[in-house]
Amino acid sequence: MVNTNDEQAIRGVIARWLEATRQGDVAAILPLMTEDVVFLLPGQAPMTGRDSFAEGMRRMAHTHRVMPDSVVEEVVVSGDLAYSRTRLEIRVEPLGGGVAVRRAGHTLSVFRRNGAGQWQLARDANLLAPVTDAMSDG
Repeated sequence: MVNTNDEQAIRGVIARWLEATRQGDVAAILPLMTEDVVFLLPGQAPMTGRDSFAEGMRRMAHTHRVMPDSVVEEVVVSGDLAYSRTRLEIRVEPLGGGVAVRRAGHTLSVFRRNGAGQWQLARDANLLAPVTDAMSDG
């Protein structure tokens, strides 16, 4: 049986993450992830820990605006663990002007319920690739 309250809570975490990213609000994103969070990115070593994420996000916020758009395709909850599968597009716009970069693809995210009963991102596999004009036309 699906626990719709948990599913909605996880969808809420994703929505808050996206909005905080649009605002460049790193402080609002940090409580949405576990201390030991791991991000898997194509062609890169895993990024581990909340502090590593925060440092990278703060650096980027000084030079770029990140505009994510996501469609949650699936949320599955089992006890205190859950996963989501999303389609994600991110547009990274230089604050000083210039060409924006777009990346799109799928993500697979694992959430864990913490001791306070809140859902937090624990693992994230990000399969985003650069978007070309030819890709966006089809």
